[in-house]
Amino acid sequence: MQNYEKLYHLLFNAITDALEKVESGEPETARFLLIRAQQEAEELYLTEGEEPAPGL
Repeated sequence: MQNYEKLYHLLFNAITDALEKVESGEPETARFLLIRAQQEAEELYLTEGEEPAPGL
């Protein structure tokens, strides 16, 4: 079963950090933060979604 709360917090915090960077005139850093969070969330979603095969 997926831990959507963990994914939500990861993405919410990244968005908050990225908005701070945009407001301080660092849009490229904001872009990097969002891309990294997207990749981390996807990896987390894929790895935590894997369940062992029956009988293992």
